[in-house]
Amino acid sequence: MSNLCEEKHFNAFYLSHVKAAHNFAFYKCGDQSKSYDLVQDAFAKIWENCSQIDYSKAKTYLFTTVNNLFLNVMRHQKVVFTYAKEAPYRDQTNLNPEYLLEEEEFKTKLQKVIANLSAEQREVFLLNRIEDKKYREIAVLLNISQKTVEKRMSAALKAIRSQLEGIKI
Repeated sequence: MSNLCEEKHFNAFYLSHVKAAHNFAFYKCGDQSKSYDLVQDAFAKIWENCSQIDYSKAKTYLFTTVNNLFLNVMRHQKVVFTYAKEAPYRDQTNLNPEYLLEEEEFKTKLQKVIANLSAEQREVFLLNRIEDKKYREIAVLLNISQKTVEKRMSAALKAIRSQLEGIKI
């Protein structure tokens, strides 16, 4: 039985699946460079977790990882687009440059804070705050209890509040 943690087995796995994984990623995102990034990130995750992955299931793990990475990128873009859409139109030339800098710094900090949440917390937070899903809907969607959704959301909000002091979420 092959072990992914052995470099020769990992290299063989990489060479035999990189093209198919890239095609899959390209199908998902429609961009050559982004699809290469997704595939490389997926192989990096496989290498990092090689001891926990059964070689016979590694191909499935690879494609699932590519898909999850793609979904994470899409969720992030949705946050950016939603913010841009909901931000009131302003004539940027009339705004105080200090205000513009502070606003940009806050957006950057918020994105970092959200990115640093656990995957479970980030998923629940984005589904609730960006997609306006109720806790009950999220529980059904993620196949978890509503109480679990509430705990994840509470932990996410606590983490965000602690890092963005004085900002109401």
